[in-house]
Formats: sequence, C-alpha cells, structure tokens
Amino acid sequence: MKRYKKVIALTLSAAMLAGCGFTNRRSDEAESTPTYIDTTTPTPTPPESVAESVAVPADTVGLADSSIPDSSIAAAVEPTLEPTVVPQEPLVEDKMLDPNYEFAGESQVHTDPAKLYTNRYANANGITVCVNAGHGTSGGDNYRTYCHPDHTAKVTGGSTAEGAIKATAIATGMDFADGTPERAVTLAEALLVRDELLRRGYNVLMIRETEDVQLDNIARTVLANNLADCHIAIHWDSTDWDKGAYYMSVPQYESYLSMYPVSETWQKSNALGDKLIEGLQANNVKIFESGSMEMDLTQTSYSKVPSIDIELGDKTSDHSDDALAVLCKGLCDGIDLYFAANPKNPQPTGDAQETVPAEAESSVAGSQSTEAVPAEETTAD
Repeated sequence: MKRYKKVIALTLSAAMLAGCGFTNRRSDEAESTPTYIDTTTPTPTPPESVAESVAVPADTVGLADSSIPDSSIAAAVEPTLEPTVVPQEPLVEDKMLDPNYEFAGESQVHTDPAKLYTNRYANANGITVCVNAGHGTSGGDNYRTYCHPDHTAKVTGGSTAEGAIKATAIATGMDFADGTPERAVTLAEALLVRDELLRRGYNVLMIRETEDVQLDNIARTVLANNLADCHIAIHWDSTDWDKGAYYMSVPQYESYLSMYPVSETWQKSNALGDKLIEGLQANNVKIFESGSMEMDLTQTSYSKVPSIDIELGDKTSDHSDDALAVLCKGLCDGIDLYFAANPKNPQPTGDAQETVPAEAESSVAGSQSTEAVPAEETTAD
C-alpha cells in the first residue's frame, strides 16, 4: 500500500514539473540546436531591368487604401517587353503579260509569267527593279518582232543589221569558251542580284528564274514598263578577248531620239547605265573603253522606264562563283547610286520652297522638265 502511494506521489510531481515548462534534457538539447544560414552566398537580386522598373512609393506598400490602383502597381513591377518583330518574307506573285498593256500586242512569245517580289522587310524602299536574265526562251528565235514600236527601221547594226524592220523575237545567246551556255550564266547572276536587291530593300521583278521561260524581248520589256521602275537585262558579249563590261547606250540619232517612248526615257536610261558602270568600276571590274556602246535594241526601243542591256564581259571572261559575286555587288551598288541621284518620289526641300516666290511657281514648274537636258541636246526630244 505504501509502495502504491509512493508511485502516485512521483507521478503527480512529474506532472507538476511538466506544467511549469520542464522537459526531458535530451529533448531540450535537440530543440536548442541553432540553425545556421550560409552568409557566403549573396541574396539573389532581380535582374537590373526589373529592379529599375519597380517604382512603388515606400509609404504605399502594404496599405489597402493606397491611392495607386493595383493594376498600376502590377504594371510597375512587371517589366515591359518589346514585341518581337519577325521579318516577313517577300510576297511573290506571278505576273502574266496583260494584253491591255501598251505594246503588248507586238509580242510573239508570252505564255509564261514573270515573278514579282514585293519586299516586306523593315528597310523596304518601294522601288522595283526588273532583273532580266538574258536569253533562256527556247524556240524564241523562230519568231520575228518589229524592231521599233512605230515599225521604222533600225538605225544601227548589231545582232540584227542596220535598216532591218524586224528582228528575232529573242536570241538563243552564245556559249562561253568552256562550253557553258550564256543563258545559264545570266540566270546565275540574276538570282544573285535578286537576293542582294531584296536584302537592300528593293522589290524585284524577275523575268526568268528557270532555264526556259517563254517571254520574248518585247514581253519582257512591256512587263518592266508596267511593273518596275527600271529594267536591267544581263548579258555577256560574243567576242573572245575578255573585253570587260559595258552597257548598250541609246544611239544619238535624231530620228531615234524623237521616237516614242525613247524620247521620254533615253536620258534616264543612259544615266542608269553610267551608274551601273560606276558601281562595277568601284568593285574593280574591268570596263571596256568608255563603258558604253551605242546600240539600237528592241528593249531600248520599247522601254517606258530607264532600261539598260549590261554586258558583263564576253565569252572568255571569268564567270566563276566568285566573279559573279563581285559583279553582283557592283551592279547593286550602281543601282543604289542611280536611285540616290534619281529618287522615285523626289520631294522639294524646305529651302527651295522658301526661295521660290509664289508668283514664280508656275514658270519654275514649267522649266523643270528641261533642267536635266544639256543645252546641245534639247532639240533631240
């Protein structure tokens, strides 16, 4: 009985001690073990752009009745991300010869389309260049077309004799000394020029992108007249002494210069040719003599936009990939030079507007069309 009383007394004492906060020593030691924080690792900070964008006043943080709307705080905390602009590839369209185009009825071969590349990159400039890979129309030499839109005779020789009324609709072209067809090299060069012009912001009208396209010289020219701001036909000459590059300039015959549409374009065509030669020369391309040779071409005779046949050498000239790349840069540099000097949509400068009296505007406007024509050439039109 005494033993039971002793057990009960001990139990009551333990309970009283527990109520006063005393615990088993091992348990107390475990709970008193400190937790260490590794202070050698710096506390991460938000990225600089985010940290700088947080501008919440200190006296408003945590206040439910703050005057700053929740949406404003969220906008301040969240970084503003610029939208990613994905460049759009050029829009590519097939363009058939429209029978309603002026001079379209003179064409004999026009069953295939050209391709129009509309530039949609950020640097698009709205200028369209027609790139015409010379030749490449099988059977084209079986047809004949009028040399001039008014059906008069040629004033110079060339692949078609002086005095001829009709010419081959489109020639086959020559073969290089190594047997490569000219049409294959003109196509390779045209594709390089297309890609470089698109990179520089131009639209491009491609007459031919394959070995054979059924478009004769008149069809090619009429398409350029209606869909482009200039027309560049790429060729190599049939001579065999690596003569260098030159362009076919407009013959200086009064009867030819006064013929429509040559009368409206010949000066711009020669200016384009000069700039192409300048661009080629700046890239160390060999130039033939003065860089031009007068020639009465079907292309020139029907052109309503600045139009040039550029001969990039002859049948013995280097036409390797490296050589074509240099020629491409020279041509594109020349195109840049031409449109820098002849903007598509020139705007009058503020100075010009300020210095022209209001009463003189009509006389100035009337004289602008002859300013670019040298005095000795004004009677040609």
